[in-house]
Amino acid sequence: MGCSKNLVDSEQLMRQLKDNYDVVHESEKEDADIIIINTCGFIADAKQESIDTILNFSEAKKTGKIKKVYVMGCLSQRYKKELSEEMPEVDAFYGVNDLTDLLKTLEIDLKTQLLGERMLTTPKHYAYLKIAEGCNRNCSFCAIPLIRGKNISKPIEDLVAEAEWLVKQGVKELILIAQDLTYYGMDLYKKRKLAELLEKLAAINGLEWIRLHYTYPASFPMEVLKVMAKHDNICKYLDIPLQHINSNILASMKRNIDGNKTRELVAKMRAKVPGISIRTTLIVGYPGETYAQFEELKRFVAESKFERLGVFTYSPEENTSAYKLKDSISTKTKEKRRSEIMELQQLISADINNAKIGKVYKTIIDRKEGDYWIGRTEFDSPEVDNEVLITSDKKLSMGNFYQVKITHAEDYDLYGTISAAI
Repeated sequence: MGCSKNLVDSEQLMRQLKDNYDVVHESEKEDADIIIINTCGFIADAKQESIDTILNFSEAKKTGKIKKVYVMGCLSQRYKKELSEEMPEVDAFYGVNDLTDLLKTLEIDLKTQLLGERMLTTPKHYAYLKIAEGCNRNCSFCAIPLIRGKNISKPIEDLVAEAEWLVKQGVKELILIAQDLTYYGMDLYKKRKLAELLEKLAAINGLEWIRLHYTYPASFPMEVLKVMAKHDNICKYLDIPLQHINSNILASMKRNIDGNKTRELVAKMRAKVPGISIRTTLIVGYPGETYAQFEELKRFVAESKFERLGVFTYSPEENTSAYKLKDSISTKTKEKRRSEIMELQQLISADINNAKIGKVYKTIIDRKEGDYWIGRTEFDSPEVDNEVLITSDKKLSMGNFYQVKITHAEDYDLYGTISAAI
């Protein structure tokens, strides 16, 4: 359940189990001896989805379809005591750092030699590379540091070795993830080392695309932009959740950056990496957000013309500093504000996509659906961004790159034909 960071945890666990068990990821059937649910505990909707999943499998256990149900991950890290009391059908709950304990329950010793390996659940041509655990930020609305703890970076040599192993498995695109990529290295090396890590990863033979997710705006390491502009295999793509633009809201959110510096940062990114695709997320309905502050956020979206944008409505989370603030904005108003920004973004996305008609882009093929081959350009991350729907008389190969000419555009998708294989 939840984010790609959880997915990597599941893949590592599956590799540890593989030599002793038949392991299936997200099976459609309910006939396994053992079910392990890796939960998300980030926001209310994600928590509810995790709880519903646990209840469904608990019912299957009651009827004898399943012998054991184990729960791990963020939700059980955060609410282990409460869950244990409320859900006695679950055999055991494990937190985010309890891999060894879970394996012992399954009568397996942790194989340290396999820690750099995973049982991939993504299409074989792309994978996520988690470069750090936890977070040292103290954003007022976020419970992740309470769940995952402080930032712990993986050594550069370990990450390079893991990346090389993934490339040997056929991976062509690596998506770097952490709660905050830009903080990478501060604990291990006492300085930000993301740019150095990118240099080493970019040198790996056969690695065609490197993509950056989850960066942080305050004290953004500008050398990262230089490295991005320098290497063709580092996608001109950056995921950077800005959350808001009003300085008072940003101060209350404890984002360590104001509205003017946020605008300056976006301008620098576009100047230093021409053609960059910026993905961001925003929060509307934060406690005390006035109509004027919301209108400022709307103007910022209209001016910035982000290539990719998502909006969350504020969700109060226990034990965060914002939880003490009065959640004064109604659900209806929050949803209305979210819809207004997404309607604005729809127009922006349509304009950006229409400007691509007639141009040719390097595109990777992810899958086939109906009459279309589904691909992505370097400006799009899997599952969350735009896709290119391609018509071709010839069979295309999954995970291969093609030059695709854009023939038609919709608000969030492109259509094209093959110009050439790469």
